[in-house]
Amino acid sequence: MKKIFYICCFLLFGSHIALSAQAITLFEQFNGQYDYLAIGNTLNPAENNGSNFCALLESSTAELNLNPDNALVKAYLYWAGSGPGDASVSLNGNTVTADDSYTVTYNSPTFGDMLYFSSYADITEIINTNGNGLYEFSDLDINTVLLTDIGYCANRTNFGGWSIYIIYEDASLPLNQISLFQGLEIINRNVQNLDITLSNINVLDNNNAKIGFLAWEGDNALNFGESLSINNNIISNPPLNFADNAFNGTNTFTNSNVFYNADLDVYNIENNINIGDNSASIRLTTGGLDENGVFQADLIIINNIITVLNSRLPDATISIDSTTVFCGGDNVELDYTVFNLNSTETLPANTPIAFYVGDTLVGQSHTLNPIDIGSSETNSISLTIPEELGPNVTVVASVDDTGAMVGIVDETNEDNNLNAADIELLVIPDVIILPGLIGCNEGFGISTYNLYDALIDSDLSEENISFFQSLEDLETETNAILNIENYVNSEVPQTIYIRRESAPCYAIFQFELLFDNCPPTIPQGFSPNDDNTNDWFNIRGLYDIFIEHRLRIYNRYGTLVFEGNNNKAWYGEINRGVTGVGNIVPVGTYYYILELNDSDYRPMVGWVYVNY
Repeated sequence: MKKIFYICCFLLFGSHIALSAQAITLFEQFNGQYDYLAIGNTLNPAENNGSNFCALLESSTAELNLNPDNALVKAYLYWAGSGPGDASVSLNGNTVTADDSYTVTYNSPTFGDMLYFSSYADITEIINTNGNGLYEFSDLDINTVLLTDIGYCANRTNFGGWSIYIIYEDASLPLNQISLFQGLEIINRNVQNLDITLSNINVLDNNNAKIGFLAWEGDNALNFGESLSINNNIISNPPLNFADNAFNGTNTFTNSNVFYNADLDVYNIENNINIGDNSASIRLTTGGLDENGVFQADLIIINNIITVLNSRLPDATISIDSTTVFCGGDNVELDYTVFNLNSTETLPANTPIAFYVGDTLVGQSHTLNPIDIGSSETNSISLTIPEELGPNVTVVASVDDTGAMVGIVDETNEDNNLNAADIELLVIPDVIILPGLIGCNEGFGISTYNLYDALIDSDLSEENISFFQSLEDLETETNAILNIENYVNSEVPQTIYIRRESAPCYAIFQFELLFDNCPPTIPQGFSPNDDNTNDWFNIRGLYDIFIEHRLRIYNRYGTLVFEGNNNKAWYGEINRGVTGVGNIVPVGTYYYILELNDSDYRPMVGWVYVNY
């Protein structure tokens, strides 16, 4: 069902290079209290069939008379003629450059391939500026081609002309759908039938339904098998357009039959189209035997077709307004707006919305309220993108979509329900490893660290950073370490993580907390007098660190008086020798030998003074 609408517009507006035999397709649609009128003129001084002119007129004029209640919505200038074309012309002295051009080829039995062209341009600004009055078209430079390539004149297919289509709004009009189809297709003796299907129309009431045509090179004198039909019904508009001579140089808007080799006609089709129709079949024919039994055919080039039909339908469109991604996450916060602009009816509440990445449905929503004609509704949704689809994805929002590319609302245009946005997910950044911090063992593998020391020799500063004990805490920004300058490790070794804010994401660093058994600090004296101050031989950094250490104390005579270990510190008592065991040593100097039983350290020797 839903197709991307801008494909059509790209084909039509993509370049100024002429497109060959462009099929008649929907160009633009207008929904509302709209109608249209057209003006224009030929550059042929007479019908080329039976006349001997070759060069065209330098200019021609037509008058625009919009009613005061008719508000201009859009205006297009079309011009066409023989040869490869001219993409720059003038209108009331204003240079007009083609938005695009088409060409079509007729293979003449006598002169071979003969080329014809049509161009168009948006001239809304010119019409807004000039308003009603006389419009002069000029500077169509194809006379050189006509005079150089005599085949056009000899074959009597030398023509040129122009037309302006005006789409206007009027509060007195019913709600209409105007569909403008354009391209460039040909019928002739080689291709005697042309079938065109007009799609994307919606008929709710056929009252005053009408269809208009802009065609070139029709001849009044050639009416051999020439017909125009809609839905298999031949239509006519006598006395201008007869059933057997539809393209005969006429202009319905001015009731003219001297619109030489051009046709600007409108037909009432109330009885040829039915309520509920969403397409119409057009057939053009030419070719037949003349009174002498000789086959004859007119050459007719169809340029555009326009329909005006009563309509009461909404038109849901959607835009993705903004997207927000989160560092290291697979969620996307998406803001979007649903519009009901080019419509003739309110868009109902609960119109479904689907969101896709490729063929994968990643989210669903719906409109909350009825959206009036010309109004909109903004909302947001959180989408989770499957990991296998990321990190670079295109999210497509599809309005009037149940999640299976199926809609539930009849719309004026079923081909403009999509909008896409390219999104780059912010994946979890790689972790950068910093050198570890080494502390001194304070016992049982515990040490105290200043975590800021990990920033030394890096490009990190203390600003915009946080410390965490796990990656999960870092990603969720929970349980940040608070005692940064006096942090006590909880395991050996322990990994610490740093989060540095760095838009649009963050950077991750990690380092290890390690420790060494640092050299113990041995005091030079103590006083075991039970005054709770310096009562024992307190060797800092020894106990519960050098678990296997052995401490021996000797008096000045070299007699061993004490031997201790990790479970027995020296409080001045004697526990070795033959006398005095259990007593406190007298005042004096004693010598120690401290064996740490650590391969990194030799035995430590020295003296300690005991006093009371």
